[in-house]
Amino acid sequence: MRQAMIISNPSSGKEEAKQYMSQVQEILESQQYEVVVNETTGEGDATNFCLSACKEGCDLVISIGGDGTLHETINGMMDQEHLPRLGVVPLGTVNDFARALNISLDPEEAIRQLCSERTHRVDLGEINDRLFANVVAAGSLAEALFSVSSEEKSKLGSFAYLKEGLKDLMNTPAKPLTIEYDGQSWEGESPLFLAALTNSVGGFEKLSPEAAVDDGLIHCFVIRSMNVFNTVTLGTSLLFGNLKNHKDVDYFTAKEVHVRSTEAIRTNVDGEEGPSLPIRIRVLPRHIEVIVPEEI
Repeated sequence: MRQAMIISNPSSGKEEAKQYMSQVQEILESQQYEVVVNETTGEGDATNFCLSACKEGCDLVISIGGDGTLHETINGMMDQEHLPRLGVVPLGTVNDFARALNISLDPEEAIRQLCSERTHRVDLGEINDRLFANVVAAGSLAEALFSVSSEEKSKLGSFAYLKEGLKDLMNTPAKPLTIEYDGQSWEGESPLFLAALTNSVGGFEKLSPEAAVDDGLIHCFVIRSMNVFNTVTLGTSLLFGNLKNHKDVDYFTAKEVHVRSTEAIRTNVDGEEGPSLPIRIRVLPRHIEVIVPEEI
């Protein structure tokens, strides 16, 4: 019998995860899976559960929760010989990974989509000694996003991040960055550097419309300046999928990127606090197999 593991964050989805967990278990058992159910209680639990699934040769792992739960889950696949297929039931505020794969943001529909026989091999990223599914941000504005409360994210979704960025705009000076990528380099001051694997970042699905989940590329944006005069045009470019052509943005794609600074700068990785600079980012092409809807 095939083996499946459910990894669920009970605090996700307005604490409705338990209900969805039972539905997922039922649907997997109807597909002749032997199912193990694990609930997270603290940081690192999802990673440890997924690591066990890899070592035990599990066929399928289902992540029930937000982007943070998914981020921890995929890190259990770091340096493992056997990688289970991945299924996602998004219960978070933003759910960028699900958006990029056209997985329904309605948990009930996402659970039904787990019956799909279609899978897609997608890229993952590696930052230093961690994996990530979607985005790395570095700079003053990225640091400001750490202060967005869970309540604000629940109420406002993607706009909680935009609201926080605008609120702290005048207090987030550009910082010196040196970025080396595929034999080239960029050096200057910037309030924000973004490295994205997919088209959806912070719930904005047109940040990098040409980015594909399996193109083997990191899509990088360096905002050279952000002030009260260009905020509106930057926001408009973001909403309409034209950010890379803004006059105050440098855009490039790469397979490996190194970022450092002479100042202390932290990162934001998949919406969570990440390591401080310096960082090395590289893409792992078509690294995992994900269950996707029959039509994407």
